Amino acid sequence: MKTNRTFLLLAVLGLSLGTGCAALQKMAKNAFKKPTLTFKTARLSQASLSDATVDLVYQLNNPNPLGLSLASISYAFFVEDKQVVAGTPAKGLNIAANGKSELVFPANVRFADIAPVVTTFLNKDSARYKAQGSLGVKTPLGVLSFPLEHEGTFEVPKIPQVQFQSPRITNVTVQGATVEFPLVVKNRNSFALPVAGIGGALKVAGANVGNLATGNLGLLEPGGTKELTLPLKINFASALSAANALRSGGNAQVMLDGQLQSGSQNVPMDISQLLNFRK
Repeated sequence: MKTNRTFLLLAVLGLSLGTGCAALQKMAKNAFKKPTLTFKTARLSQASLSDATVDLVYQLNNPNPLGLSLASISYAFFVEDKQVVAGTPAKGLNIAANGKSELVFPANVRFADIAPVVTTFLNKDSARYKAQGSLGVKTPLGVLSFPLEHEGTFEVPKIPQVQFQSPRITNVTVQGATVEFPLVVKNRNSFALPVAGIGGALKVAGANVGNLATGNLGLLEPGGTKELTLPLKINFASALSAANALRSGGNAQVMLDGQLQSGSQNVPMDISQLLNFRK
């Protein structure tokens, strides 16, 4: 406690007297311990197949009994050598006394700005990033500057895996049948991913039988799966090649020519599976 009171007194006196007292400034300088800034991690937040926010997290350790504040921030963020929009810490510019403060620098990355074809970019496992800039911290001795230089990679969002399970024929008439198509959507990412919908034209045994649409699937949990069943009424007159499989059950090739939407991005979703139709 004595050291803390001495430090605070010296700091106040030093600030009050300005540069007029070199002895007090020297004593304050000796009492003040320089903070340290270290890089912690890079993480994705609010990621979709169209864009993501990359948070670079730094930790500033202030070993002094006096709270500090940020005086200036100069920050730039690059992905695959292209500059993107970068922001400053959202939780304010105050740094706690006698402890560690986490500083988060967000950068919004629109994949269309990084690659001319977004689906090509999404096939990458990771993307390179580089941060440049400096951080100015106000102290009783003036502004201390810390570099924000860092390079690394972040995980590129992966397109979810979509598969049909064995369809179930629930109603057969002379004119047609109602078929339930179970669909399993798996998030292959280590972070949550929004899926606004999956839909497209469906073929059974080479015949066009109609369109399937999931509607908004919401947020898929990291590594999680979502199972849903999509019913479809099929007219035999327009799907003669599929009629035998639908009347009696059996194997038939099922193809979905569609799209998956995540964020503002639509990606092709072409599925072809040999499935057993159950009655």
